[in-house]
Amino acid sequence: MGTEPSVAALAPGFTTALFAVAGIVVVAVLLRVASRHGTPLRRRRATKVSRYLLLVVLGVIVLFPIYITVVNSLLAPDQIAQRPPLLFPTHPEWSTYATAWTSGHLGRYLMNSFIVTVAIVVGTLVTSIAAGYAFAFLEFPFKRTIFVVFLATMMVPLEVTFFTNLQTVVSLGWYNSYLALIVPFLATGFGAFLMRQAFLGLPGELRDAAKIDGLGHLRFMTRIAVPLARPAIAALGLFAFFSAFNQYLWPLIVTKNDQYRTVQIGLKILSRSQISTINVTFAGIVLAFIPLFVLLLVFQKQLIRGLTAGAVKG
Repeated sequence: MGTEPSVAALAPGFTTALFAVAGIVVVAVLLRVASRHGTPLRRRRATKVSRYLLLVVLGVIVLFPIYITVVNSLLAPDQIAQRPPLLFPTHPEWSTYATAWTSGHLGRYLMNSFIVTVAIVVGTLVTSIAAGYAFAFLEFPFKRTIFVVFLATMMVPLEVTFFTNLQTVVSLGWYNSYLALIVPFLATGFGAFLMRQAFLGLPGELRDAAKIDGLGHLRFMTRIAVPLARPAIAALGLFAFFSAFNQYLWPLIVTKNDQYRTVQIGLKILSRSQISTINVTFAGIVLAFIPLFVLLLVFQKQLIRGLTAGAVKG
């Protein structure tokens, strides 16, 4: 057996990228040190530049695996196994995406995922808004105790309830159906907690004014509370979408054929294919990632505002 080749010999592209990132970090640190000296204007400029350089480094670290996945989806299988690895496709094979969509049945898997995900998001929003409003504005016996129980459900791993939920699904005749994939996730303790915190952040005078105007709880919730809590609702919707879309173990357990299986299971089936079609697997991963990326890009402001909503008053 021969000796193992060095890292630089195997992947000069990766080594170059590593040195580039290290160089940016060194420059950022030097600028940070330099910002402690000189005029206030120079200090502010050096601090700003160093921060942007560090953000660039973090962005490269986060996005580099995604970039490599996209590149591999456009390469031939023998090019993927090539050493040193290719960091840019010179002759991209766009047909891999068509193959993943048709031969890999990814279109069916994505459709199932969207059906399940949209139903879970809608159900989660409805139950979370109702529960959060009740905990924020209504008075009923054992209110604090029930809320603590809601919070306690967040600490129970999903795997602990798998067997019980599976027995329930089978006994109800829901096995291998959309109901089995949707119903167990229509309510979450996290959603109730997030919406409660958002509603508690609303001025109490709004509720008093609504009472004077004769608005009941339902009209106040739908006309005033919910519109004002839109950032938190958008953030909860995004969290619910990501969580439902990325499920793997539960859909694998409660489904038995492609009619109801979701995209994560489809990607696993693609990954079991021969090495000659590994680029198709990468193409499937990219196709499955696109909806998440678009949602995150469009609703990033709402996500940030929703996470900070209710942070002062709780």
